[in-house]
Amino acid sequence: MDSLVVVVFVLTYVGMALGRVPGLKLDRTGIALLATVALLAFGGVEVGDAGAAVDMPTLLLLFALMIVSSQLQSAGVFQVVAMRVAAAPGSADRLLLVTVLAAGFASAALANDIVVFAMTPVLAEGVRRRGLDPRPFLLGLAGGANAGSAMTIIGNPQNILIGQVGGLDFWHFLLACAVPGLAALGIVWLTVRRVWRAELTATPEPVPDAPPFRAEPWQAGKGIVALVFLLALFATDLPREVGALAVAALLLMSRRLASRDMIGAVDWHLLLLFACLFVITDSFANTGLAARGVELMAETGLLPDRVSVMAPVALLASNTVGNVPATMLILSVWPIADAGPLYGLAVLSTLAGNLLLVGSLANIIVAERAAAAGVPLSFTDFARAGVPMTLASMAVAMAWLWAVGWMAW
Repeated sequence: MDSLVVVVFVLTYVGMALGRVPGLKLDRTGIALLATVALLAFGGVEVGDAGAAVDMPTLLLLFALMIVSSQLQSAGVFQVVAMRVAAAPGSADRLLLVTVLAAGFASAALANDIVVFAMTPVLAEGVRRRGLDPRPFLLGLAGGANAGSAMTIIGNPQNILIGQVGGLDFWHFLLACAVPGLAALGIVWLTVRRVWRAELTATPEPVPDAPPFRAEPWQAGKGIVALVFLLALFATDLPREVGALAVAALLLMSRRLASRDMIGAVDWHLLLLFACLFVITDSFANTGLAARGVELMAETGLLPDRVSVMAPVALLASNTVGNVPATMLILSVWPIADAGPLYGLAVLSTLAGNLLLVGSLANIIVAERAAAAGVPLSFTDFARAGVPMTLASMAVAMAWLWAVGWMAW
């Protein structure tokens, strides 16, 4: 039976790397679901064991944060931010800087995927109406969202997972990861500004007249208060998922926003992907092959407990199977006891997602939403700035993690 589990595991991660099954409209979530069904159907895992493998606190925290994001999105907060960014006064360079910072700090407070989903079409149209090429600004949006999300536990799905599995404190995480995240924001701006300097020499035209769009004050206020209250709860001993669920439950009690709509805005595909990968990676970890692999890595000095090893592992894994599946795999086969390597895994796997268009889900969302708005963003467009910004930001992060003693070199 171990051979079945190994075959399913390998095929699953090959599917994660490809992103789909050739000839079928089957994405990563569908692949993971079929793999889980195969394990259950052929006796690779029992139903009870599959249920025990799913980390419910992580899923509950993700769900609750998505409800908070749904509140802000429904109130039009993200759309207003994108409109104000696109209408920012000054040169194109300044407009790019505002884009990067807005995406970064918004993603540090909420999941980056939600931020770019809401902001991309509004930003693309707003910049285009000012006579500018939207592509460098969309790259700044994606790169800034990824860099900013590296700063906090709730910035992206893999950080949420790492924080829950490692039992990391929210504020200690921020102290450890804020510096490389902030540095990465500056690197994103400088890199895009350099690579796309020809497109950024144009002077932005005055903001054209457009139908006014305002966020709903009451609903927006509720969302902001809920977010502040949530961050305050993270400073208490209350489990993060319980506090987040309590905040989400209060938001669902609304006279204006239907609970069905808010729950419908949750990214159920991502939650299902998480649940299935929990089952698949746990089944593989139980075969003993994973433990033997970790022993061999330790014997050969390839265990990613040092920053010089973890960085290339994160870079390769994030841009093949994706940073979320890669993080789940690493955590399942290599139980990390110390906080330092967990901080390193969070920062490096997140920043590695800026390398290529397929490096993170946020990048793909930006490209798809931009294409729907009539702004094609190609693989080459992304790589031109993505490769140098990623290598530079990861070098800074490696130096920081080593210099402050979080990880050995």
